[in-house]
Amino acid sequence: MRGLLLALCLAVFVTPGFAEEKADAASDKPDIPEAQAFTSDHTLKLDGQTIKYRTVASETYLRDAKDEPTASIFSVAYIRDGVSDARRRPVTFIFNGGPGSASLWLHMGAFGPKQVITPSDATDVGAPPYMIRDNRNSLLDVTDMVFIDPVGTGYSRPLGDNTGEEFYGVNEDAESIAEFIRIWITENGRWNSPKYLAGESYGTTRAAALTEKLQGGWNGIGLNGVILISAILDFQNARFAPGNDSAHISFFPSEAATAWFHGKVDKTKWNGDFNAFIEASRAYAIETLAPALIRGNTLGATQEAAIANEMSAYLGVSAEWIRQAKLRVDPTRFRKELLRREGYTVGRFDSRYKGIDSEGTSDTPENDPSGYGMDVAYVAAINDYLTRELKIDFTRPYKVLTGEPGSQWNWSMNEGGWPAYVNVTPWLGKGMRENPQMKVLLASGWYDLATPFFGAEMALFKNGVVLDRVQFDYYDAGHMMYLSEPEGKKLSDDVRAFIQAGQ
Repeated sequence: MRGLLLALCLAVFVTPGFAEEKADAASDKPDIPEAQAFTSDHTLKLDGQTIKYRTVASETYLRDAKDEPTASIFSVAYIRDGVSDARRRPVTFIFNGGPGSASLWLHMGAFGPKQVITPSDATDVGAPPYMIRDNRNSLLDVTDMVFIDPVGTGYSRPLGDNTGEEFYGVNEDAESIAEFIRIWITENGRWNSPKYLAGESYGTTRAAALTEKLQGGWNGIGLNGVILISAILDFQNARFAPGNDSAHISFFPSEAATAWFHGKVDKTKWNGDFNAFIEASRAYAIETLAPALIRGNTLGATQEAAIANEMSAYLGVSAEWIRQAKLRVDPTRFRKELLRREGYTVGRFDSRYKGIDSEGTSDTPENDPSGYGMDVAYVAAINDYLTRELKIDFTRPYKVLTGEPGSQWNWSMNEGGWPAYVNVTPWLGKGMRENPQMKVLLASGWYDLATPFFGAEMALFKNGVVLDRVQFDYYDAGHMMYLSEPEGKKLSDDVRAFIQAGQ
């Protein structure tokens, strides 16, 4: 009896304290509002036909094992009206890269129903207002589109107590986008529709990783095609770490193309044939430059000088400068050196662009003229379009290209093991071998000094990729080839034909 009375006393005096602590803990949890969606109906004229479509700009909540929201992914979906059987209608999931970039570049520059116009001749866009018009190159005639902003970009964000770390990494990012796609096709009844992925820059890394996350395992989601725009698949081909010569080999043809564009190459030697020149630069990179770099200091001064002279004819910079660099022409220094005497630097994302630094003696450019030469137009366009036309009334900023995810990015592709460069190409190759109908399109700009076309080719030529099902397309522009109006049309035509061929 005394034990029972003691238990009752403890219940009276202790339980309220526990209840208060539990209530306090619950009150400390951040408030998570309901996911929002903004729906509107529109029309677009493409090649003489009027297309009616519905736009759904919405938040999709990812949830943990306890069904608690962990992150909100913002997307803008364009769904064509009047389709008799949605199972026959392709849907393409589109994203940019960074990591840490929202999808505005492909959204407002390449494939969405609205397009911001930039000068095709690689000159600066200047001050607003900028021209935003119906996009003649939109893909709405052949596919529905879902533009995705990964967590930490655009309006997407971690929720609750989550800081974003759970989504910032090669695997983590791909898993979150794969989960978004699963939710989207479930909510929209599109499990049996043809499905495509389209990514640009790091978005191609994401797309290759997604082939594994989506198709792997018994709960797989089959893919019809993967569109790689300005691809970075094997990071060994683009990282200038001491001892890594793969990057110098992969960048050589892009540097040569840049020299050709700016008139630093004797074009008469090639009868003015740019394609022959590029093919020769590829061959030179493999057959001469690669063995020379492998030999290092055993090459000998005479051979080194001879190769420096040959490289100078391709790259338009002095043989002495190349020799002093030990035949390793870093693209950042090349961007400063190529037009130094004329007082210009050249762009990284698009080496057609020229910039003027405050002085001309430094080793590297102050900034990227192909970045600041166009970004303000895209930032204005996406914010104007989302808020004014789609009536999205979020008060938080639309994060265009933030260092937040990138600074915390987990580059490890597996748990444990030795450190290694990120290389997602084996996942792409595996996806192609296990899905005999999945095809790949590689779209590359000649003047891209961020993700060089030869580096992407080097990755795809091995790693188990089925080359018979890879389509290679090239453009007279840079990383964002759609900055040039004619090249943007060519990109759209190539992607459209790729999707149509898969039906």
